[in-house]
This record gives sequence, structure tokens and C-alpha cells, in this order.
Amino acid sequence: MSHLTSTEIAGRIEDLYGAPLADLEAHAQDQPPGMLSALLGMHDDLVLAERSIDVHRDCLARLVHPERQIGRHEVSHLLDGSRRLAEAVAVRDVQAKSVAAVLQSLARVAPSPPAASPPVPAPPRPVQSTAHSR
Repeated sequence: MSHLTSTEIAGRIEDLYGAPLADLEAHAQDQPPGMLSALLGMHDDLVLAERSIDVHRDCLARLVHPERQIGRHEVSHLLDGSRRLAEAVAVRDVQAKSVAAVLQSLARVAPSPPAASPPVPAPPRPVQSTAHSR
């Protein structure tokens, strides 16, 4: 199952609100909490989870470097790093799924076309007299 990245989520938020993310963040600071601030918070959490994945993956890569010996001490670090990486991936997956579901439920409101004026009734036909004219 493919998950949206923070970059893709940012693009969807920008599309939804019609402004760059930085402008939306600045705007949200001056507003009471609402959907925009919730989406921005979810996006920030997703970014944090992605950074955590990168940190733990890099740490594990250093631990299993081919020139490095893996002893007893390193094994506990490998296990801990693997656990932390798995947790970061799980958090990222939940965050991505949640924010994607919220964004899917929202749609940008397009300006509605001008209301059509009601049809103008045809003018009444002149009444014809039934009296005979001379």
C-alpha cells in the first residue's frame, strides 16, 4: 500500500486552499483553530515522522556498515534501532492515512455560477371582446 508523502500532502493542502503552504501557515497563526490549522498540524506530524525514519535508517546503516564488526554491544543497538525504525514507519503510515482521509473528504469550493434569473412570464394576451362591433 503506497502512502502519501509530506510533500504530496502539502501539495494537496495548497490545492485545496489555493495558496502556498508558507502563506497558509502564516494565515493560520492569526486565526482561531479550524480545519486549516488541523491540516497543517497533521502535515507537521507527518514531516516529523518522515525525519525520524531517515534518522533511524541512517543509524542502522552505520551500525551494519561492511567494515564494522558487530559484537554483543552492537546487537542491542541494532535491535533498538530496528524497533525505533518500525515505530517511526508505523507513525508515518497512520499520519499519512489520517490526513489523506481528511483531505479526501474535503473539496475546494468552486465559486458557484451566478444564479439564473427566474424566467420572465410572457405578457398577458389582450382580452378579446365577445361583443359585436358595428
